[in-house]
Amino acid sequence: MSFDYDLDFDNIDFRKEPDKYRVGRGEQGVLMVEPYKGEILPHWRFKTPEIAKESSEKIYQLFEEYKEKDDFVGMDMARKFIQMGYTRARRYANYKGGKKYDKEGEINPREINDEKAESARIFEEKWKIVRNDEEYLKKKKEHQKKYG
Repeated sequence: MSFDYDLDFDNIDFRKEPDKYRVGRGEQGVLMVEPYKGEILPHWRFKTPEIAKESSEKIYQLFEEYKEKDDFVGMDMARKFIQMGYTRARRYANYKGGKKYDKEGEINPREINDEKAESARIFEEKWKIVRNDEEYLKKKKEHQKKYG
């Protein structure tokens, strides 16, 4: 999502005003876009593979519900949360406590956590499905053409 800093994100309902939503790279804006943040965030977890499986399946279910309602912004936000599940679980899989850098700004040594790596793999599976979903890609292109 590219940001228009003149917008007051706290007061925009992107479901009612999808024209104000801009598709961005990766996970940009994932914690700013309501009401989707409030609908998806409570389900976003990756502590263990079991939790990651339940979480990724629930968020994927929301993706499908948004698709049924022809709600591209919801679909894109669900995709962002799934992607963020993968990237955050990967960070915790690679670095103890998820901290890539130490206090001096140096990269900490990698310490692979197999449990978090499995959580990342679970989210990655769903991420591949949603980012390649034909209906999602069609709606994304339409949204970008119409709104930028």
